[in-house]
Amino acid sequence: MRMIGWLVLVVTLVVQAVGLYSPTVPGPQDGPPGLDKVGHLVAFAVPAAVAALLGARWVVVALVVHAVVSEPLQSQLAPLRQPDVLDALADLAGIAVGVAVARALRRRSVIMGG
Repeated sequence: MRMIGWLVLVVTLVVQAVGLYSPTVPGPQDGPPGLDKVGHLVAFAVPAAVAALLGARWVVVALVVHAVVSEPLQSQLAPLRQPDVLDALADLAGIAVGVAVARALRRRSVIMGG
């Protein structure tokens, strides 16, 4: 079962990288304002939650570093994309949400006898 968790983590990280570094902004271009921030939050929350559930704290630390460097790096790798400090903040918020969800799930599992 643990191997499946690691596979899920790798898949979420690949999806994250494709979304962050694609030449154009993924998703609908004329959606509600701030929709891209939700995308950033989710792109970091899911792998952070999976990593935390796996006990892979080093992955969570790597995600924090990636959140900080991804915006400037993104503008170098995808020149049509503009760096945005709010995107980086959404990334960091996503990591916090992901870790909090993982902790809540672990607590619930302990409480429920899992």
